Amino acid sequence: MGLEVAKLLLADGCRLGVAARREDRLQALKQLAPDRVEVQAIDVTDEDAPRHLRSLIGRLGGMDVFFYSSGIGKQNRALTADIELNTVNTNAMGFTRMIGEAYRYFAEQGEGHIAAITSIAGTKGLGPAPSYSATKALQNVYLQALEQQANARGLKIRFTDIRPGFVDTDLLNGDYRYPMMLKPEKVASQIVKALKTKRHIQVIDWRYNILTALWRRLPRPLWRCLKL
Repeated sequence: MGLEVAKLLLADGCRLGVAARREDRLQALKQLAPDRVEVQAIDVTDEDAPRHLRSLIGRLGGMDVFFYSSGIGKQNRALTADIELNTVNTNAMGFTRMIGEAYRYFAEQGEGHIAAITSIAGTKGLGPAPSYSATKALQNVYLQALEQQANARGLKIRFTDIRPGFVDTDLLNGDYRYPMMLKPEKVASQIVKALKTKRHIQVIDWRYNILTALWRRLPRPLWRCLKL
């Protein structure tokens, strides 16, 4: 999704700083517009990641929008420890590390826009993917808390919480076929629209808007009896 969003922003004439773990993909993206793309290898689970982000911002000459799309997730019905802990390390620790650094940068600058891909999975605890749904709920609440804090501090920092349903990406490759799969290109188009209009929360798409609204209304005794 991040790659597709980057392509759309480049088509709009934006100058981008792009970070990821896989340098080959970074260089391939840079070749699309070498004069408008700066790249930096960053692993969000690395404690030095914020320093690398600041380096990238420095080479860009500043930052107006921070768009975060890093994350992992797997079904884990057996509750395999490594899967749970790696998910928390990336989706909770990594997310907090990078969103926090972007927030501090914009606080110094006085304004900015933080947008992040979270998930509809944060709506309720999902038995097939415990740590994934829990960390997505953390992301939703963390962005909400920062938005409240920024407002209290008089900082002109906007926030956009982007919550897609199941998207046909490498993350969901496997034996299980997920329902209502979304195409990355379509999702990216709605993300860019949400960025431009500075939406606070954007659920993608309308079907998942209905689904999550129903989830929220299910009482806990009924929810725990669902066989997902």
